[in-house]
Amino acid sequence: MDEVFKALADPTRRALLDSLNARNGQTLRQLCAGLEMARQSVSKHLAVLEEAGLVNSVRQGREKLHYLNAAPVHEIAQRWISRYDRPRVQALADLKLALEEIPMDAPTFVYTTYIRTTPQKLWQALTDPSFTRRYWATEFTTDWSAGSEMIWDNHGVKITDPEQVVLEADPYSRLSYTWHSMTPELAKRFDWDEEMLAKLSGEARSKVTFSIEESASQVVKLTVVHDGFEPGSTLAEMVGHGWPSVVASLKSLLETGEPLPEDA
Repeated sequence: MDEVFKALADPTRRALLDSLNARNGQTLRQLCAGLEMARQSVSKHLAVLEEAGLVNSVRQGREKLHYLNAAPVHEIAQRWISRYDRPRVQALADLKLALEEIPMDAPTFVYTTYIRTTPQKLWQALTDPSFTRRYWATEFTTDWSAGSEMIWDNHGVKITDPEQVVLEADPYSRLSYTWHSMTPELAKRFDWDEEMLAKLSGEARSKVTFSIEESASQVVKLTVVHDGFEPGSTLAEMVGHGWPSVVASLKSLLETGEPLPEDA
């Protein structure tokens, strides 16, 4: 975590994070517009933030879009903050909250973390119901072949729809599938009113992609990209709040044998 604290110590880098917190998915040119600094200098600061894992970048055509990544600060909060008096760490807790509440104006949610595990074990944790139910309260029924239908069991609610399909499945490397349908049964489970259900049901179907890269011996880089959202998407805002907790609990399960408590 030394790289995270070093990255956060610089006011320019904090300003870049603030800018991405206000509007995620910016190009270098857009980020430079808010700073009285040469393009090359801003690029160097972004490199430090990327090295610390606080910023992710995604190529879109000729442009490189930058996204705020809450994983490092989220992990600091989950692992350490609970051990100390809350008043003594309120500033860090406030920063955690700010980074988690990423506005979803951009069409893509990007989240990266590093896990002490192997690609094989991580793949199993993403696909095996005995794992997914523990950290996500979700199970999948499918053969994990591209084009195959998926039946979701989301918090005890079974969701069946022929458009819920596996898009890509390259074991130990890459997994992608469409998101589940929004049903009245799911709305009842989560206490959504009719207006919320109608809003979510009317949105275009999104998709999630997991990329697995072996970073070092027994350390794997997991990148979660959830995209396909329309501007102003309600679901995008919901998953933007949900993924950090899901991935943190997945990481905890693989590294310690236990997921995070539901209220963590």
